[in-house]
Amino acid sequence: MSTKGLLVILSGPSGSGKDTVLEQVFKKEPQLQKSISMTTREIRENEVDGRDYYFVSKEYFEKQISAKNMLESAVYSSNYYGTPKAPVDKWLEDDKTVVLKIEVQGAEKIRKLYPDCVSIFIMPPSLKVLEERLRGRNTDSEEAILMRLEAAVGEMQSAEKYDYIVFNDVLEDVVDDVCSIIKSEKFKSLRMKNKVREVIKNA
Repeated sequence: MSTKGLLVILSGPSGSGKDTVLEQVFKKEPQLQKSISMTTREIRENEVDGRDYYFVSKEYFEKQISAKNMLESAVYSSNYYGTPKAPVDKWLEDDKTVVLKIEVQGAEKIRKLYPDCVSIFIMPPSLKVLEERLRGRNTDSEEAILMRLEAAVGEMQSAEKYDYIVFNDVLEDVVDDVCSIIKSEKFKSLRMKNKVREVIKNA
């Protein structure tokens, strides 16, 4: 039975814990397909090129945009972020559930291209907690932290555009919530109708 897969968008401000949440989600549901984004920002300690992101130069990224090889792209805190297009389309054709971790700007573009996608916004419990998480990384300058906090306020104002909003307070609860949302969406009658028709056709 072949049917188009499910595309899941996961967004949230820097410091909201997206990476940690997704790491645990993929451990719990290893059959999910992780889409790896491309970025021009510096690689952080413990990150691996090709696993966490494709870390590339600004020149290379701009060439990919010009060649229309990017599903979406956006500038965040002076760095490019984006999603290579070809792998995502191939996974969806193969009936896989593809999870995209993307910024708010990119999510807006994805929703227009794939109107049947599911979007989840990860919210921090408070701005104070968000700031503590950003400072706790010890990876950004004071200027960069202030830029990320300012950007976070704007991003959180877009949360209501998403299908689901999940507050990241207790990690285990957030992971369970995200997994439950994905499972529920996969079994919606709208997504299952082709499989139902195939069963009836082959009866």
